[in-house]
Amino acid sequence: MNKTVKYIGLLLLGLIAINVISNNLYKRFDLTSDQRFTLNQSALDILDKVESPVVIDVFLEGEDFPSEFRKLKTETRQLLEEFTAYNANITFSFINPIEDQATRDQRIQQLNARGLIPMQLNVKENGKSSQAVIFPWALASYNDATVKIPLVKNIIGASQQQLVSNSVQNLEYALADGLSKLVNPKRRKIAVLKGNGQLQNRYIADYIKTLKDYYFIAPFTLDSVTNNAESTLKKLQDYDLIINAKPVEAFTEEEKYVLDQYTMNGGKSLWLMEKVAMSQDSLYNDLGKSVAIPMDLNLTDFFFKYGVRINPLIVSSMYSAPITLASGEGSNSKFQSYPWVYSPLAKGNSKHPIVNNLDFLRFDFANPMDTLKNATKKTILLQSAPLTKLEGTPREISLDMVNDQLDPKTFNKGPQTLAVLLEGQFTSVYKNRVKPFKVSGNKDESQPTKMVVISDGDVIKNEVGKNGVEELGFDKYTGQTFGNKEFLVNVANYLLDDTGLINIRSKEIAVAFLNPEKITEEKTKWQLTNILLPLILLGVFGFGFNYFRRKKYAK
Repeated sequence: MNKTVKYIGLLLLGLIAINVISNNLYKRFDLTSDQRFTLNQSALDILDKVESPVVIDVFLEGEDFPSEFRKLKTETRQLLEEFTAYNANITFSFINPIEDQATRDQRIQQLNARGLIPMQLNVKENGKSSQAVIFPWALASYNDATVKIPLVKNIIGASQQQLVSNSVQNLEYALADGLSKLVNPKRRKIAVLKGNGQLQNRYIADYIKTLKDYYFIAPFTLDSVTNNAESTLKKLQDYDLIINAKPVEAFTEEEKYVLDQYTMNGGKSLWLMEKVAMSQDSLYNDLGKSVAIPMDLNLTDFFFKYGVRINPLIVSSMYSAPITLASGEGSNSKFQSYPWVYSPLAKGNSKHPIVNNLDFLRFDFANPMDTLKNATKKTILLQSAPLTKLEGTPREISLDMVNDQLDPKTFNKGPQTLAVLLEGQFTSVYKNRVKPFKVSGNKDESQPTKMVVISDGDVIKNEVGKNGVEELGFDKYTGQTFGNKEFLVNVANYLLDDTGLINIRSKEIAVAFLNPEKITEEKTKWQLTNILLPLILLGVFGFGFNYFRRKKYAK
């Protein structure tokens, strides 16, 4: 009796010890080959900052979801479970926002007003086709702030499976980015340069509005260089990044020197430059034709010294975005899309986090760039398609050219570089040269810094319609959204050393899908197999059991 009590006591003590140890040494194991449930350290750093409840409402709920998007729902749930396991302040729920048919239309309008745009999907199941409307969004609320999180990453021309696969790849980044906006205070400052004919505020409004979620932004003019150059330089150095968006007026030597010394002191910069004066707006405003002419901004030596050269040529490509033109008059006018070689599409061809898993970008009258040998590290971020040709300037361009027959043999110049990242230690443009003015602390070699040069200013330009500013990259005529905004946001994040979040984009996840056509073809076979095979095996087992039982006990 004493031994029994002793054993029971030891057993109870052992169970208590196991429970205490398991609570203190809690660990989740990711046994997947691609480590899809192992959160990036940058994501964990963001989760560590969540000190009060975060509520995430996910709208991936509904009965008529296609199988591919049920996969996205599952992946989203599993990832949020990892977030919750790491920080108990995070809670989530899945909601069908249009479940109530009586208020369906009203809810769709309300969600649209908040910027939650629905997707209309083709559902093919059991050999039948139907339509489904879903809202691939989440809303995250923290304290008194709420942010919207896109769960689908659009890719032009992608099937629903490819769309979901890319969205799953981007899922951890999207959720971590949303939480980052809630918990990380703004620290860095961006200056948008003015005074040299740069794009007006309304044409960069969507990009600037997006960046305001991360950084402080203010306009900055170089006009005061003439009267007080050194003071202008000191004020500019208060900013961590400058954006120069499509200037059309030449820079003075004093302005160049200020920009050069800003770089020498470690300032980051984003340059959207053009060497040819031409735009689609000039075609629409000048009776359908205009002349593209070279443009000198007095910055050739500036970029040459840093390691790139923008050439006064126009890139035309057979792989390009269409142009939409009106035909007819008055109420009989119709809009029709035509191939337009002067809007080349470009995509990143590297695994660099700025361009990884990025959609095509739309350019307009872009110029080719060369990279030059010097000490800076150069990464080509964007190139045109191989079927490309270069056109010299001056050159007349007309909208009537949409009717020209294209000869693929003439598009033989190969991919053209359209965006380059420069990193490292830069040499001053004014080294061993007479300085435009004296400045205390002049530097001929920079601190380690970086810049991105893009050979087209229209990459950052959003359209302005009757209802105000359109989303950057959105084509209202075709309904396509190009990757311009995502690319430029990635550029700003990278230049400002917010590389933690952007590095999440490099994570590769293999998403497996069932073949819907094969499912339809073999549906009956597998249904019969799943129903009959267990019954057959059960019958064989029962027969065998009775046979051997009778044989054993018949004697």
